[in-house]
Amino acid sequence: MAEHYDVTNITVRPGTHPKALAALDNRLGKSGDLLACWYSEIGAVNQILIIRKAPDAAAAIAARRKELESSNPFGIGELITGLSMDTYVSLDFVAPMTPGDFGPCYEVRNYVLKPGGVAPTIKLWRKAVPGRAAVSPLLAAMIAATGPAIRFMHIWPYKSFDERARLRDKAVADGVWPPPGGRDLLVSQHVDIYLPAPFSPLR
Repeated sequence: MAEHYDVTNITVRPGTHPKALAALDNRLGKSGDLLACWYSEIGAVNQILIIRKAPDAAAAIAARRKELESSNPFGIGELITGLSMDTYVSLDFVAPMTPGDFGPCYEVRNYVLKPGGVAPTIKLWRKAVPGRAAVSPLLAAMIAATGPAIRFMHIWPYKSFDERARLRDKAVADGVWPPPGGRDLLVSQHVDIYLPAPFSPLR
């Protein structure tokens, strides 16, 4: 069954992410729907990525509206320079995200697919993911249901940057990744590396 996730990306002023994370701990740390609160280490810096499980798209939208109507969004309004909030729907053959120690190095890959590229991408991934997951686990693969189309996010956890390089090279050498023909369906790719906040359920 496909899962719904509320994905928030916050850009904060340079040098303020420790202060922002402390405030987010107070706001989100005890939230039962929180899955991840990570900060960027490589890629677009000064980013904080929040992933929460949503019962459905309507519940995610209601939660976003409540936050946006707040006089101090996420308790860090004075620090925010950019904010996006979207609902993503997971590929139905990918296991739901659950709290645990899978990182601490999380590679978040954001792709824009060509029009008509969603169905063939899902077909290719359904076939290729088992072989790739035998090398290292896939945490999430999901399609944006709101906001700019046609976005595809997938997340891969690693124990270190060195492990990431080694296992990615192994997947290519073993011929299990990337899915044959998958790159022909892409318009663009963006990759960031995130580390978990101390209170993040996904660490």
